[in-house]
Amino acid sequence: MSKLRIHAFSISLDGYGAGPDQSLDNPLGRGGEALHEWFLPTRTFQRMSGKEQGTTGIDEDFAARGFDNIGAWILGRNMFGPVRGPWPDQSWRGWWGENPPYHCPVFVLTNHARPSLQMEGGTVFHFITDGIEAALARAKEAADGRDVRLGGGSATVRQYLNARLVDEMHIAISPILLGSGEALFAGMDLPLLGYEVTEYVPSQKSTHIVVSRRA
Repeated sequence: MSKLRIHAFSISLDGYGAGPDQSLDNPLGRGGEALHEWFLPTRTFQRMSGKEQGTTGIDEDFAARGFDNIGAWILGRNMFGPVRGPWPDQSWRGWWGENPPYHCPVFVLTNHARPSLQMEGGTVFHFITDGIEAALARAKEAADGRDVRLGGGSATVRQYLNARLVDEMHIAISPILLGSGEALFAGMDLPLLGYEVTEYVPSQKSTHIVVSRRA
């Protein structure tokens, strides 16, 4: 059965998934890029960037797992771009250029309709206006038996966790302090929602935690 999975969601030691003052020039907020210092050198990320070299080991193992058996993605609107409110036009096409790293259908949560967007490499962005459950149903249908990856951001992850729709979540805790920003678990009681830690692996640059939903 298709699962909803979260992978490589990086948070600071004080629990923030992005820094304050996010903007077009600073999409992860002030200090937010440091959250991903464990991920950027990995072979998985380097190959996404068109390079052949990259680090191996614990961080690479967790990075690679996030792409195994994934047939579709779900993103919050902020993960697609900085535009807020109604779409002024169709000019914004994502953060990643004409060949995004997804290579499969991607379902973007939004309150404002927009036609689907065909990109190079097999990525198609679909804009979903009728809620998280509708997006998940569409994504699972598109995944055709494979799993769906939930990309974030923090508010979107909280919605799916509170609805107990996430089957498995990999969090990478980076050894930095942001002080403010997007707090991933603000106001949440994960044990009450039925989640438990099922894996804990430290590396030199991060601490990898897997949280799973009890049956």
